[in-house]
Amino acid sequence: MLSWIKSTGKISMGKESKESLTPMIRQYHALKERYPDKILLFRLGDFYETFYEDARITSQLLGIVLTSRPVGKNKRIPMAGIPYHALETYLTRFLKKGYKVAICEQVEDPKKARGLVKREVVRVITPGTILEENILRERENNYLLSLNPSGERWGISWVDISTGEMWVWEERKERVSSQIEKLSPREILLPEDFSFPSSQGDWVITHYPSWSYFRERGEEILCRHFGVKNIEGLGLGGLDAGIGACGALLSYLEDLEGEIPRNLVNIRLFRDEEFVTLDPDTVRNLELVRNLRGEEEGTLLEVLDDTVTPMGGRMLKKWLLHPLRKIPLIEERLDAIEELREKSAEPLRERLSRMGDLERILARIERGLARPRDMVALRFSLELIPEIKERLTPFTSSLLREIRESLDPLDSLLELLRKSIVEDPPSTLKEGGIIREGFSSELDELREMARGGKEWVAKLQEEEIRKTGIKSLKVGYNKVFGYYIEVTKANLHLVPSHYIRKQTLVNAERFITPELKDKETLILHAEERIKELEYEIFQKIREEVTRYIIPLQKNAYYIAQLDALISLARVSLKFGYTRPEIVEEKVIEIEEGRHPVLERYLEEPFVPNDTEILPSQPILILTGPNMAGKSTYIRQVALITLLAHMGSFVPARKARIGLVDRIFTRVGAGDELLRQRSTFMVEMNEVASILRNATEKSLIILDEVGRGTSTYDGISIAWAVGEYIHDHLRARTLFATHYHEITELALYLPGVRNYHIQVREWGGKVIFLRKIKEGATDKSYGIHVAQLAGVPEEVIRRAREVLRDMERRHVGRKGRRVHEEKQLPLFAYRPHPVVEKLKEINLERLSPLEAFDLLRNLLEEVEDTD
Repeated sequence: MLSWIKSTGKISMGKESKESLTPMIRQYHALKERYPDKILLFRLGDFYETFYEDARITSQLLGIVLTSRPVGKNKRIPMAGIPYHALETYLTRFLKKGYKVAICEQVEDPKKARGLVKREVVRVITPGTILEENILRERENNYLLSLNPSGERWGISWVDISTGEMWVWEERKERVSSQIEKLSPREILLPEDFSFPSSQGDWVITHYPSWSYFRERGEEILCRHFGVKNIEGLGLGGLDAGIGACGALLSYLEDLEGEIPRNLVNIRLFRDEEFVTLDPDTVRNLELVRNLRGEEEGTLLEVLDDTVTPMGGRMLKKWLLHPLRKIPLIEERLDAIEELREKSAEPLRERLSRMGDLERILARIERGLARPRDMVALRFSLELIPEIKERLTPFTSSLLREIRESLDPLDSLLELLRKSIVEDPPSTLKEGGIIREGFSSELDELREMARGGKEWVAKLQEEEIRKTGIKSLKVGYNKVFGYYIEVTKANLHLVPSHYIRKQTLVNAERFITPELKDKETLILHAEERIKELEYEIFQKIREEVTRYIIPLQKNAYYIAQLDALISLARVSLKFGYTRPEIVEEKVIEIEEGRHPVLERYLEEPFVPNDTEILPSQPILILTGPNMAGKSTYIRQVALITLLAHMGSFVPARKARIGLVDRIFTRVGAGDELLRQRSTFMVEMNEVASILRNATEKSLIILDEVGRGTSTYDGISIAWAVGEYIHDHLRARTLFATHYHEITELALYLPGVRNYHIQVREWGGKVIFLRKIKEGATDKSYGIHVAQLAGVPEEVIRRAREVLRDMERRHVGRKGRRVHEEKQLPLFAYRPHPVVEKLKEINLERLSPLEAFDLLRNLLEEVEDTD
């Protein structure tokens, strides 16, 4: 049932005639008809109730009891409810399962309602439009993405309304699909007549009217929202598919909320040429943000992230997934990190640690969801900015100067927040106690009135005790009866005649007097008006803050940058990283390079290694036994290259890195049974993608190409791939293989060099030295590795016997083993056509005349080819 509802987008409500329904359920039907594909949470007192199919879903999904409610004569409907104060807890479960939720509130006080309480849907929440602090992951963006498939060039636009970030891009569909996987949006918006495989990622698909993707519609809504006359004013000229994607995205947000979020004040064009391209396979294989098990532990991001603000954490992740390709921008970051290393950044970091998440606080303020404590957090954050600017004064690097000059203390806003909101406000908004004394004269008068009334009540108790002589007399209050005078039954004979009996208890009686009721009216009216007025004042303050959206977002951006830079500086100091030299040449020269993640987890010291990739010899073939460290080495070269491009110091004694445009990795795969793709098919798909998309400026990491098929097929494919890269791409390539035959490429291709992992044999066992040395190796040490893995000794002995037998059988006629013979003829040899025809002849069916004619034709063919 649940899967059907999600696939159709419709949730049935029942078929009762409206005439037979209660007024409240008719009200529910009217609202539900406007949101048929949403779970409608209908506010009823202290609960959000769901009805009909919504109730069945809610009961099953949340594990709560399914009850029923009467809707007319002898009719009941399914019902399930959740406490209003636990909304965020339950919202998480709905959204994780891909449901969208419409929240219906009582928009008038039930006490003042004449008849049915007025209700309205005040907010619609989808997986891509979450703002709730407890649901969002603070160090990850929560993207809503719109895809506009238009011929060969597709447009995408993505937004995080919790931070105000918005982008647009247009590219070939293969590149766009790759970017979508890397962004990992929570929700993807698609034209209603288009499908996109949701199995590729953990996202929810939402279909939207196709006409919303028309370029004209997109241009109209973009110009209206950003206040420009034409699309060229936004720098989006010529991006027809991208403009369509943007238009649909903004239209969708407007449909959900009634208006486009005002914190979307900028739209940025994603310029592919500014960033090193990392396809999803590379992000996954290098374990940049998730390890191969899908966890955060043991990733490059975990190693680098020493940030102290959520904004800085999100910024660092973006830098990691989008390394730079412009040397001046890279050098800017490197200069800043170097200066932060040389001068103490700890005072700056300590102040950043007290900074709130400005981006998401601002988003909640803009959407009317901010609480009083959000305002206090905003105030504290603004108070820190002058101190941060002061601490940045000694720094002279261009990026740190830019940060210092761009941070704005916003003195007028800070003054407003200081004067208006109390130091420690309550967590709830409508209970009062939010606004400071002296901010509103009307509020101060009401408070004085309420305080005076309570003092009068306290004095009344003393006077009544003195007048009546009843020492146990109390003046109390409850919500049902208001103020009352309570007298124990033992003293009832002392009660004055003007007391009016109100309630009888087991051991006492409660009374009121006309004077007490008059004062009660005055006190309660004042307290009720205080709460209303505080709420009104808070709303005005919140609206005033939205006038500062642009400077507040700028502050958040520069604080995030500073936090990310300090994080990289601290990590580089702590773990001995060095500043790389970034050049235009096609080189990678690393002295004593280390794997930045593995060195943190190894119990034994990490063995560093050198790397030298030159323009004249861009391909390195690496051989060595399994477990010796081939994969670690080639990955560490890729990670050092990536770190250099993101503007970070690198784990090496020295590094000279030539710019790359893309980093490709082919590292290994398991069978994708659900997609009916074998290991080898996955491997070949990845290889095909690399060979089709890599350029002369790319870095290619290949690990054991061809191992998913038979030995000879694998060798052939690996050999041909190496030749193709050498002859056509000339890309910098690290090729790790256990096919020793591939090392002979270096004999015939001038751009190829061989390296191997050093090992030592001792007492029948193998010792891995982890050092890279130039030259090839001809042993795999597979049996030794099996022995290390704990394979029974009997199996090891038998394996050695089989190996010796196979080596004897494969000795060539001249006394050399086949694997010692040159392999080039195996791949360069093309059989003569005549030979191929001779192989096809069936001698038993050939007549003498036919044989003579065939022989004459073959001789003529040989003479022609000679």
